[in-house]
Amino acid sequence: MGSPSEGGSRGGVQSAAVEVAPVTIGRLEGRRAYSATLEARALVTVAPKVAGTITRLPVDLGDVVERGQVIARLDSDEYAQASAQAEAELEVVRAQLSEAQSAAEIAARELERAENLNQRGIASDADLDRVRAEDLSARSAVAVAQARVARSRAALQASQIRLSYATIRADWEGGSDTRVISRRWAEEGDTVGANTPLLSIVELDPIMAVFFATQRDYGRLRVGQAVRVSADAFPGERWQGEISRIAPVFDEASRQARIEVRVPNAGLELKPGMFVQAEVVLDVAEDAIIVPQAAITRRGGQDVVFVLDADGKTVRQTRVTITIDDGERVAIEPRDDALSQGARVVTLGHQLIGDGSTVVVPGAPAAGAETVSTSESADGPGRAPAGEGGA
Repeated sequence: MGSPSEGGSRGGVQSAAVEVAPVTIGRLEGRRAYSATLEARALVTVAPKVAGTITRLPVDLGDVVERGQVIARLDSDEYAQASAQAEAELEVVRAQLSEAQSAAEIAARELERAENLNQRGIASDADLDRVRAEDLSARSAVAVAQARVARSRAALQASQIRLSYATIRADWEGGSDTRVISRRWAEEGDTVGANTPLLSIVELDPIMAVFFATQRDYGRLRVGQAVRVSADAFPGERWQGEISRIAPVFDEASRQARIEVRVPNAGLELKPGMFVQAEVVLDVAEDAIIVPQAAITRRGGQDVVFVLDADGKTVRQTRVTITIDDGERVAIEPRDDALSQGARVVTLGHQLIGDGSTVVVPGAPAAGAETVSTSESADGPGRAPAGEGGA
């Protein structure tokens, strides 16, 4: 029964053997899988702000560090000494300020006394002018001493800041409170200059999957859209992410736009540089007419399906429009009586048939056979008991 001749004929017309599948009505999602590359959502290069010798570097490649954690120390003796000297200088100028303030108080009292004596005619105007000059000089000395105190205080603060730079911390803004050491350039005992890279720290949770979309798909992608991520390194595992950024421009060379997907990675399995598959639902159809993708064939430059008539002996060609393709099944339009729930469409043998062709379906009752029961038997649904089929 595997060849057209075995299917019998009507009026000398040979029947073609075909396989069929039922039409279904339901929900179909149009998914698109993209090849994506994982990137760290944030990368920080740690470098000292001052020169010095590394006395301690307790973290290494792959270590998890927390925000604010001490990850390196430089030899700080010189900076500590400079800070102590600045503090001592501040104490000196504070003492000078106190002395100047005392002198100014004395000069102010002398001026008050001289003004009283001058009013009573005991002190001359010349004596009063001299005392006023001394008072003005004392007040100027106070102002100078206050300025010196401010300068020394600033110098002390600067020395303390330089001293704090000898302790290097893992600091970053935003994101998670933990990150991972991705690279280490220096060792304990190395003498490094200011801004010399020591370590790089990356954020792995969440991680970012990046793929590029063509113009055909670009308009169907949006921020917040769900994305399912899988990796060959972890068969059977899936991560649920969402689109976080969509580039507003297309690359001039590839004519594609960059799409960034935020992927939670609590177990830190996913690593920057890995290749992954990012699957996105681009379209959804409810109550769609669904047929296997194998049912679609091309005739006259059009997509068509061959629908098996109710008698199970002939097929009718119906032109369709594919609206969603999920790789195995397709949603088609238009809807008509021939493509209702329960109809059957040809999935194998299209090259043997045309509109109105007679067909035979392997496994179905042969022409002229008497069917004992319409219920399913051990031989399969709709099949005649062994030995009762017509040849």
